[in-house]
Amino acid sequence: TRGLGIDKKGLAGYLATSTKFRNERKSVNSVRTVSVGLIRSVNRASVLALIGSSGPIARADIARRLGLSPATVTAVTRDLVERGILEVFDQVPSSGGRPALRLALVPDAGHVLGVKISPAHLAGVVVDLGGEVVESFERDFDASRPDVVDRIEAELRPYVDARGDDAPPLLGVGLGVPGLVGIGAPGTVHAPSLGWAGLALGNVLQTRLGVPVLIENDVNTLAIAERLYGRGRDVADFITITIGRGVGLGIVARGELYRGADGGAGELGHVTVRRDGPPCYCGRNGCLEALVADPALLREAIDNGVIPTDGTVDDLLKLADDGDPTARAIYATAGEALGGAVATVVNLLNPGLVLLSGEGIRAWRHLGPAFIPVLRSQLFGPIADVMVEIDPWDETRWARGAAALVFRSTFTASLDEDTIDSTVRDRLGATLGGNGAQIRAPVPAPVAGTSPN
Repeated sequence: TRGLGIDKKGLAGYLATSTKFRNERKSVNSVRTVSVGLIRSVNRASVLALIGSSGPIARADIARRLGLSPATVTAVTRDLVERGILEVFDQVPSSGGRPALRLALVPDAGHVLGVKISPAHLAGVVVDLGGEVVESFERDFDASRPDVVDRIEAELRPYVDARGDDAPPLLGVGLGVPGLVGIGAPGTVHAPSLGWAGLALGNVLQTRLGVPVLIENDVNTLAIAERLYGRGRDVADFITITIGRGVGLGIVARGELYRGADGGAGELGHVTVRRDGPPCYCGRNGCLEALVADPALLREAIDNGVIPTDGTVDDLLKLADDGDPTARAIYATAGEALGGAVATVVNLLNPGLVLLSGEGIRAWRHLGPAFIPVLRSQLFGPIADVMVEIDPWDETRWARGAAALVFRSTFTASLDEDTIDSTVRDRLGATLGGNGAQIRAPVPAPVAGTSPN
């Protein structure tokens, strides 16, 4: 299909199966003071989400599945077709005699830029309205530079400015960063691994670039990508754990990303595993990250004389592959610590699936044999058979998750008219000649640095 087909269960499918999204839509009927414009917004968002999840679909099926009147569906879809957001995909026979026209999303109705920022490089994608990657790129990048905001702007600027008259509108930019987002002030980022402490990134970039900017923790963007495009499509409750330069945790509960009260949920790497353990860059001792992340493994290997002081994790991995007993023991110890920590998370959250990813997963052949027995031995009996899968390292997927932050703002509705910022919807509607402000989002402001949840 040209939209997000049912087999792909992409972005709009995520919205259609979102518990909060369904509940908000159902609750419209019970809110007596709700405005006609708001009901129209929720109906539009519902139609878009359903079409995305189901692929091409006839108006009669939309009315039946959403519980809307045929007249309402006709009005909503006519408006979206006129704007160029929906199109007639094909026609199929109907029981009423006249062929039924099936509608689908127009992929080129809008593009989004999604970028994952790492300490030494960044990876990005341009994604169309159908969720397909139309362009991808990687760059060397020093995130610790004092002029980092200027440098990020310079990297993003060509993709914002290079929009010709015939090019789809750029609806916004989604950024994934390894840190806490939006705590203290909207759009701020606390990322010790990047040397950022309260960096006012979101508001500055949005002002300079002139497009909406959404920022989220990078592991959360990976969890979003898994929910939209990966193994999480068919699992409503799962966790994504990443290992590499750090240790991260993304939590999806009932189909929605869980961020916690302040956006800090998932800091698994800073759970204390050994009180007398090695120091962590966070200032404490014995954090899981200080035991199993790549820098910790490198330090352990150097301290044991396995590799020289200028050695790398790649050197350590090669030694383990070649059968060096000390190198293999380092990985085994890390695997045991990680297995115990993950068991605790599973016992607390009871996910249906555990996904392990990150650049550190390339050493799984040495981590896994120690990880699995410890995990299974420490799980509570009734949930000890939880599925555990290895997710191959692919930064493009992280960037796609960052892009999905903007798409979700475009196609999700809220019942709170007073806290809605419509900049993303305005760009879509204005570019196509419609009133985009009527397609609303559930977040106070796209630049606030949180994914809608």
